[in-house]
Amino acid sequence: MLDSTVTAEVQDMLDSLNAALEAGDAQAASALFATDSYWRDLIAVTWNLKTVEGPAGVQDMLASQLKHTRPRGFAIQEGELPAEEDGVITAWITFETAVGRGWGLIRLKDGRIWTLLSALQELKGFEENRGKRRPMGAEHGASKNRRSWTEHREAEAAELGYSEQPYTVIIGGGQGGIALGARLRQLGVPTIVLDKHDRPGDQWRSRYKSLCLHDPIWYDHLPYIKFPDNWPVFTPKDKLGDWLEMYTKVMELNYWTRSEVQSAAYDEASGSWEVKVDRDGEEVTLRPTQLVFATGMSGKANMPSFPGMESFQGTIQHSSQHEGPDAWTGKKVVVVGSNNSAHDICAALWEADADVTMVQRSSTHIVRSDTLMEIGLGALYSEEAVASGMTTEKADMVFASLPYRIMHEFQIPLYDQMKERDAAFYAGLEKAGFELDWGDDGSGLFMKYLRRGSGYYIDVGASQLIIDGEVKLVKGQVERFDETGLVLDDGTHLEADLVVMATGYGSMNGWAADLISQEVADKIGKVWGLGSDTTKDPGPWEGEQRNMWKPTQQENLWFHGGNLHQSRHYSLYLALQLKARMEGIETPVYGLQEVHHLS
Repeated sequence: MLDSTVTAEVQDMLDSLNAALEAGDAQAASALFATDSYWRDLIAVTWNLKTVEGPAGVQDMLASQLKHTRPRGFAIQEGELPAEEDGVITAWITFETAVGRGWGLIRLKDGRIWTLLSALQELKGFEENRGKRRPMGAEHGASKNRRSWTEHREAEAAELGYSEQPYTVIIGGGQGGIALGARLRQLGVPTIVLDKHDRPGDQWRSRYKSLCLHDPIWYDHLPYIKFPDNWPVFTPKDKLGDWLEMYTKVMELNYWTRSEVQSAAYDEASGSWEVKVDRDGEEVTLRPTQLVFATGMSGKANMPSFPGMESFQGTIQHSSQHEGPDAWTGKKVVVVGSNNSAHDICAALWEADADVTMVQRSSTHIVRSDTLMEIGLGALYSEEAVASGMTTEKADMVFASLPYRIMHEFQIPLYDQMKERDAAFYAGLEKAGFELDWGDDGSGLFMKYLRRGSGYYIDVGASQLIIDGEVKLVKGQVERFDETGLVLDDGTHLEADLVVMATGYGSMNGWAADLISQEVADKIGKVWGLGSDTTKDPGPWEGEQRNMWKPTQQENLWFHGGNLHQSRHYSLYLALQLKARMEGIETPVYGLQEVHHLS
């Protein structure tokens, strides 16, 4: 189809959509959508992260929200030509609402809207001070006793949390808390980021020494400041820690180190929180309006309890406590688990000449790193993608534009390719006795991550050690410990000096239970997962990540995190929600998530 014809078809559709929206006619707007269609909205129309399905879903959303948010002015983005492939027309679009401006992606199929992504980008009157709005820095002219930039920053750091209260407190200063803190800083939202470690980045420095990111650099940028062109493809943990520390300084975050939350309580009358903090031995009470848990997508460490653990003469650690292999050369180590951390730790211990055994309790999805980068990520996040004009921001939006309901359909063919490409590799693992899976429906790693956040390993070398028998593999469930090791359910006894429990993490609302109350944790419900009714992701269908980056059933309480990509992308929408509330902008939420699972 000719470009001009494709452009005309998109323009006609947008004209029809605009006319219906301007008329306040939800039914007419919904009639433009295909029977199987999806409108994913990132706070622009719904003040929520919400995907509605089919004309009926669109009509219900618009009937509820049109008079409040007034989406309008949908247009083809300047400088971007719509494209047609395999009967699907794709176009970048811009639009505005009563209070903001946004952009997104629309796909047309058979003359109807198939998918629509609408994402709020900025609030009118509260735009970020960047580009032409950037601050001057220098104050030209002369005035007595004026403060320098540094003096302003020092005064702010001394006053915030004491004589002045922050609007937002973020619990957790890893990449999630730091990314959100940077967004809020640029929006002028007084914020304190709390972290118990000595320095920003210690969340990474304190982990086992061989740890590197398994996601490639193009996928991992933070907001505002991208990694330099000479940065390694896979970032080592200490290098990432240093980058995060630098970032907090350059972005001028109010980041409190050695600060641990003791408790938090919400006062409904004042609409604010009371957060008691141990700040390096000093008790400080903060009274923010908004409280954000950025304590890691995976939540609290899941440390199982087995009979006989107290009698074991060796050492038992959760994988999050394991600092590395140096103390275990020549020792017998058993690693319980077979996902990312388990493989990484086994490989590092083998390199340090420990005698290593992995206990596989359930099947694991494995994909080789090189294959994942080429087939799974290459079109959006690679040097080739950058060379073709794909920016990080556009890549994030393309990824966000695929509704979760149908995302697996796009993933299955990719993982079929991977399975075929690396057939010999998988045959070797199966011969070694390793139990593989490809997800409940063959959709592989990304869907496993989105649905349950576990159950996979991106192979960077450990799998070959299992294939070669260098890391011993046993399968079964741990039944009990004795003085010298552990016993599996088939009676196998494994001697050990060290047992590493690579047994994963619980839901993030476990932190809410500890720091606020079990009642609030149950009011929020399970955090993470799509409701896909697959393993460890019980239904009903949610259509979005449970409780992440959006309003929860507990007023003024939010959850933020995920991998670096999600921390970067979704921090914008959470920051805009918080800024809007601070400025008193009306934020009527459509489709507030119901609670179906407590943890």
